[in-house]
Amino acid sequence: MSVSGGKQTPKNRTYTVEDIAAILGIGKSSAYKLANSGEFQTIRIGNMIRISRKSFEDWLGMEENEE
Repeated sequence: MSVSGGKQTPKNRTYTVEDIAAILGIGKSSAYKLANSGEFQTIRIGNMIRISRKSFEDWLGMEENEE
């Protein structure tokens, strides 16, 4: 947990599609395709997609190990 102004705020447990696009350096449409590919766990809240941080980071680690 990070401390900001004396208050503790929990670390987000999910990424947005925009977050993974920025992390991977890809466009939003490619990030949406990846999020819908089943490569990692996603949560749909209405029309929003949230990606499990742990699932995404595990997937990212596997991708880096293959190179």
